[in-house]
Amino acid sequence: MDSIIERIEVLKGDITSISADVIVNAANSSLLGGGGVDGAIHKVGGKEILEECKRIRDKQGGCKTGEAVITTAGKLSAKYVIHTVGPVWNGGSNGEEVLLRNCYRNSLRLAVKNNADSIAFPNISTGIFKFPKDKACTTAVDEVLTFLKENETISNVLFVCYDEESYKLYVEILKDI
Repeated sequence: MDSIIERIEVLKGDITSISADVIVNAANSSLLGGGGVDGAIHKVGGKEILEECKRIRDKQGGCKTGEAVITTAGKLSAKYVIHTVGPVWNGGSNGEEVLLRNCYRNSLRLAVKNNADSIAFPNISTGIFKFPKDKACTTAVDEVLTFLKENETISNVLFVCYDEESYKLYVEILKDI
């Protein structure tokens, strides 16, 4: 387990300034940008990301909750942006945790498929989608650990926290493993 934990980092900061092969975007199903992480990635990354998102949307009708699609990273320092649509929290009895797990799993699979070595995740669904941060962080760590046990391709997973509360939650969860 130690070697797997060594492949995970927790950072506090702005995901758009992170250097990784893949930056994950907490997108909405239209893929057309929005607020929070999604808006920041589109703003900093530039129009190339939006243009690719439009092509994907025209081809397949957007992105369903729990699924993931990949685009260029535009002006970001990453090679790619993986857009995943997290679940809206509705009390926890509507499959939200399974859908959130799918976001992480499908993003990691897509990163591997595109030969990525490193991937940076935001706190998916914890903003406007209101997923409780403690549950979201625990779910994210659990799903990433499960994936890393089975796959050695990704050597570095970054959990990038915009706020202090999420940062502390990730640090605590990882400390206890």
